[in-house]
Order: sequence, then C-alpha cells, then structure tokens
Amino acid sequence: MTPSGSSVSWHDRSVPRSPRKLSALVGAVLIAVTGCTVLDEGSPSGGDRAPAGPVGPVPDGLDDFYSQRLDWGDCQPYATTNVAEQTFAAPEVECALLEVPLSYENPDAETIEVGVLRTRAQDDRIGSLLVNPGGPGVSGMEAAASLRFSPTINKLGDRFDVVGFDPRGVGASEPSVDCLTDAERDADRADDSEVDGTPQGVKEQEAEERAFARKCAQRTEHGEEMLANLGTRDVVKDMDILRSVLGDRKLTYLGYSYGTRIGSTYAEQFPDNVRAMILDGALDPEQELVDSLVAQGKGFGDAFAEFAKWCAKRQDCGLGDEPAKATERYQDLVRPLIDDPVTIADGRELSFDDATTATVQALYSQQLWEKLNTGLNELQRRRGEALMALADQYNERGPNGEYSDTQDAFAAIRCVDDPRVTDRDTILTAQRRYAQVAPFLDSGKPISEARDACAFWPVPNTSEPHLPNVEGVPPALVISTTNDPATPYQAGVQLAKAMGGSLLTYEGTQHTVFAQGNQCVDQPGIDYLINGTLPKKGLRCSG
Repeated sequence: MTPSGSSVSWHDRSVPRSPRKLSALVGAVLIAVTGCTVLDEGSPSGGDRAPAGPVGPVPDGLDDFYSQRLDWGDCQPYATTNVAEQTFAAPEVECALLEVPLSYENPDAETIEVGVLRTRAQDDRIGSLLVNPGGPGVSGMEAAASLRFSPTINKLGDRFDVVGFDPRGVGASEPSVDCLTDAERDADRADDSEVDGTPQGVKEQEAEERAFARKCAQRTEHGEEMLANLGTRDVVKDMDILRSVLGDRKLTYLGYSYGTRIGSTYAEQFPDNVRAMILDGALDPEQELVDSLVAQGKGFGDAFAEFAKWCAKRQDCGLGDEPAKATERYQDLVRPLIDDPVTIADGRELSFDDATTATVQALYSQQLWEKLNTGLNELQRRRGEALMALADQYNERGPNGEYSDTQDAFAAIRCVDDPRVTDRDTILTAQRRYAQVAPFLDSGKPISEARDACAFWPVPNTSEPHLPNVEGVPPALVISTTNDPATPYQAGVQLAKAMGGSLLTYEGTQHTVFAQGNQCVDQPGIDYLINGTLPKKGLRCSG
C-alpha cells in the first residue's frame, strides 16, 4: 500500500501495494497466552490425498464444488509474472485450477476458476498449510512457491502440503481483474496532478477516478457481476471449497497483512472448520477506514524516523547527519519533482509519486534502506534510476514494461471490502491528520477534497468493519511488530483479543516477520502449527 504523493488510497490499508494515486491524502504483543490446544488431524493420507467426495460440512447447493478433483500438473502455464516464471519452474511444485461459483447466491449459474499451487509434505503428513501473503491482490501461488526458500517453511513442509492460491480475480485465477493497460499505468504514475487541490484540479482528478472505475467494469470479464463478488466475503467461501478439495477436515492457515482479514473472516463464517491460524501483520477488524489509514500513516512516519536515525550514522547519508532535519531535507529533494521530474535512462520520468512510492517500498523492510539511501544520493545529482527501480518493484512492473494485475485487483477488492468515503469534509480532515503523522509524504501543495475511485464504484461494498464472532474457534497465534509501518502494532493487539488468541511481539521496524529467519518467532510458530502449543505469555522477540 502506498501513501504516495499527497494522496493515499482510502482502501489502502494492509500491504505494500497501492492501486491508485488518489487525490485524498487519506484516500490513499503480544501478551501471548500460554497453553496447548489439542488439534484435530487435518486430513487423511495416501493416494492423491484428496477423497472422491467432500470432506466436512457442505453448504446447501455446493456439493459438486466441494467434491471436485483437481487436475494437478506443470505450473509453468500458470505463470503471469517474471517471478512466477522462475519459481514455478521448480519440479516439486504442482498447480491446478479450482472451480467456484461466480456468485454464491446463484451457484448454478456462471463459474470462475481459482489458481492453486502446492508442494507436497515429505514426512508424516498432518494436512495442508494454506498461505495468503496479503495485498489484497497479491498472488498466493507466487508466495507459496517463493516460501520454499525459507528454512522455516521447509520444516513445516515436512508435515504439511504448503498450498498457495490466487484469490478470485488475481494472478492466475480466471478471469483476473483488468482496469488499466501497461501504458495507462505508466502514464498514471508519471502524472502528479493529484497534488492540485484547486477546484479545477479536483474536477480533473475525480474525472480520472470515474474513468478508472468505468474501465474496471468494462475490461474485466463478467463486468459488474465479477466486481460485486470479488471481496473477502467470497474469497473465504472459495477457501472452504479448497479445504474440502484438498482433503482437509479442518483448515490450517498462515495469513500475512490483509491475509489476516481473510483469516478472521473465514473463522467467523466457518468456525467449526478451523484447526490453526497464524495471523502476522494484523488489520484491526473493527477500525473504521479513516482511522485505519491515519494509524497506518503514523506507522510510515515512525519508520521514516527510524530510517533517518540509521542513515545519519553514515558518511554518505542522503538526508544528512541530523535526524531532526531529515523530513525537511527529504522534502527538498522530492518536492521539485512535481514540476520538474527527472528523466532516467529508459526515457521515463521519475515523478514525485514514484519517488515517494519508492520510499514507502523501502520502509517495509530494513533490507531496502541501503537502496533508498542510494536513490536519495542519486536524486541529489538529478538521477532517478535507483528510486525508479524501487517504485517499479512496488508496482510490480516487469523489465519489458509489463505490469501484474495486483494494482487493479487491489483497487477492486478494497472498493467492495470497505464502505466508500464520499464526504468532502471527512476527506479534508483525514488528509490533515495524515500529513501530521507522516509529514515526509506531504507535497507542500494545498490539500484536495477529491474523492477516489471507490466513491464511483459501480457496485456496493459487501463488508463492514466489525469484531468477528469466533466463539468456539481454536485460539489463533497473532504476531505483531512494534514498528510495523503498514499494519500498526496495536492492530495485532486488537485482533488477538477479538480472536481469543495468543499475541507474540516482535520488536523491530518491518512489515511482518514469520518465516523470515528469526528463530525466536519462527520456532513458536512451528510448534503451534504442528502441535497446537501456544507460546508462553508475554513472549517478545527482537532481531
């Protein structure tokens, strides 16, 4: 998610993905409970590990979907990005398409397909471990394939089939959301008009947002019906079909960022079908969108302050040796790009939006701080290659100028997952609050009251913020990072409480942490997923 420029998408609240540069700025712990839960076996073993009939309860009218057999095969035909082409070539991964109803209100009508990837368990199999990396709009198939390189996931892979899926409308799932062409997205990134808060600027920005919403409906197969059935409400229904088809009586799940919303929503809709859940980088399920965005802005503001402290200790710091002046120095570097972008070697121009997007991308992980500092030093010399590379990484732009569908899917899913915000006073107030907590992203221009694409979305939202009713669900393990820039620490505290779960605190500055090599975090997660053993109360870990 990207609070880029002076605008942040209203529906942008979970992972490093941003669908639109919207004119409204807002528009853009563990107190782990000690204990051990006795876990049911996930599924039968032997054969293809998928029975000929449904496993577990089947909602009315869905028998054929719950009892289907997947046709597993080579993953290469499912690759939709360069990363997927590389990771899907591994001989141990296999892929298939899962058939699900387009509309669960009318399951006998149109159907769509969900892409699925798995690596099989190597030892005494417990069941499947279903993985979602967040977004929304990020490929779970790519995530599962890439997680093969994690020693932690390899340990879990001894006991679980590791399974990733592309949620409906995403990646290899068919159809995928289609809103902007590659050329249109390049042009959108290069356009810094969203910083224009004049009446004429607001009029032009809203015309662009209306056009974006219209293109999504026109260019996505099944049009408005697909957009209306794209949200988390429907994704978790697909997940339960997948659980049955994989042969699991109960779901074992690992969800990051927005994937925590998927997890809590699944637990609410299918409380009897949950075995275990790790939810890392949580969204607060009850928090209203405006408050969530401002809290997220504070997270990025705090992460920028940590970056400035790290940078100031270096002789080559692009922001100087005084952290207190880092925001001012940063603004002096990036604000001129609004009127005078930097042309890079491939002929594109580094815009203010691209520079701030690059910064946000780097703030997700300290591993990218070196690249950000390089980019800031380059910008002092009127060069923009390093920052553009970070912005391309964020936007998932390939080497030949092709984009994944992540940004389009992100926008479409968020516009049906959250109530739309149309009140102009609310937009202006939220922008002011955001600029206070994340001043490095302030363009210095008058704020805009323009509404984003969700205000013009052709279908209504299908979800509302609320505490999930998960009575009787086994306690989840929630992991929250103290300086997570995208999903604030307190959101993890709230989610753990709502889920009746255990909260594990990681002290660091990054977005999510499980299966990234920290043994203090990873080993309790392994023990929990395999045996149901929750970590001791108050467990805190650090890098």
